[in-house]
Amino acid sequence: MRPFSLHAPLALLRGGWYRDVRVLIGEDGCLEDVRHDSKPAAGDRRLSGRALLPAPANLHSHGFQRALAGRIQRHGPGADSFWSWRQLMYRFLAALTPEMIGAITAQAQMEMCEAGYGAVAEFHYLHHAPGGRAYADPAQTSQSIIGAAEDTGIGLTLLPVLYAAGGADGRAPAGAQLRFACDADGYGRLWAAAARSLKRGPDAYSTSSYSTSAYSTGDWNIGIAPHSLRAVPRPLLDEVVDAHPAGPVHIHIAEQMAEVDEIEHAWGARPVAWLLDHHDVDRRWCLVHATHINDEECHRLAATGAVAGLCPITEADLGDGVFPAAAFTAASGRLGVGTDSNIGITLAGELRLLEYSQRLTLGQRNVLARAEQATGRALFDAALSGGAAALGRNAGAIEPGRLADLLTLDTNAVGLHGLNGDELLDGWIFSALESPVAEVWSAGRQTVEAGRHVAREAITAGYRKALDELMAVA
Repeated sequence: MRPFSLHAPLALLRGGWYRDVRVLIGEDGCLEDVRHDSKPAAGDRRLSGRALLPAPANLHSHGFQRALAGRIQRHGPGADSFWSWRQLMYRFLAALTPEMIGAITAQAQMEMCEAGYGAVAEFHYLHHAPGGRAYADPAQTSQSIIGAAEDTGIGLTLLPVLYAAGGADGRAPAGAQLRFACDADGYGRLWAAAARSLKRGPDAYSTSSYSTSAYSTGDWNIGIAPHSLRAVPRPLLDEVVDAHPAGPVHIHIAEQMAEVDEIEHAWGARPVAWLLDHHDVDRRWCLVHATHINDEECHRLAATGAVAGLCPITEADLGDGVFPAAAFTAASGRLGVGTDSNIGITLAGELRLLEYSQRLTLGQRNVLARAEQATGRALFDAALSGGAAALGRNAGAIEPGRLADLLTLDTNAVGLHGLNGDELLDGWIFSALESPVAEVWSAGRQTVEAGRHVAREAITAGYRKALDELMAVA
């Protein structure tokens, strides 16, 4: 990538909003220089009518579930819940091929870019062929995810999932779960193959004819993802965490009360309490859907520096419950947001629902902002910090040395008319009916221009084809 420079009339830097900001992006996709009160220089791209901001990271996604959107809002014969939804999802995924996974994930990632995300953590558990048959290359479906990231240009933290049990009692996975299941050796082979695929570079696994410009793999990362306490027996959890002493660790935790009750019955403690008692949870951990935690767990988790990974739209859709974000942030806890099931991909919508859920629970307004602070700014800052930490990504701020994950807001958009500074964030998150996100860069690669992904037509055509093929056999 050739170095380039941008000049914005307004930008959100570490110290606040500044006028006439000039940024230089190097060939490695990192910010080399950031100056304010600076006149445009020859060769600058002038971002007239734009506000320049850091682009947050999406800390939790299951890309293939994008194909479920619009197909799961019909009441079943009995009481609907997360568990009945899971059975619908299991039936759906039985027909997915690696090619379909890649095309569907590319559509989801494209929409993430247009929503303002600069990177995504893909919590990837669909490893095997139907029936649990292993592919010749254990990382074949991981390569589909990598190919989607190449096609969309989004930054990627790949999280191969360990799924080894059908419940907290240690019973064997069955049915659709066989597409997820790995023992310790199998997971080791899968993880190593996925890591090798990342290092080879993206061009080998492009799933469409479109490719972004020359791509540095410096913003590609890999971590581990023990699926949940109910799906990973205790000795295996110890073994895998010990075998990976560095890098992100993501885990589903306490999403449903039935899950909390199952772990407490089988293991003698609630999930978050058990994890904190038995593992050195620290800043490299991300606890996803820590919805059902008590006051003690809330404060203990906040003290670890781990990120609470929240997906408010999916958590609302599945009836998971409301995370106590007000108490958690008051205890200096870190949080970020993700799109999870990808039924409605909107960064502003996730942040809005996060705040509104607190208002409905507590009967207050502007809950997640400190005194005299704009709520939109508080939410956006949390997403920047928590997302970057959860992905192990050197991003989240416009300052030298950081990856150039950037977005612009169209300050001429009617939803932002007359707003300035933090009011722009409030207007975007709480009031704008049409997204004012205009441009997005991920590690210096431009993914969105004038509100549309630069490869929208090709990616959407691939998605439509995959969906037609899927619906013909599902």
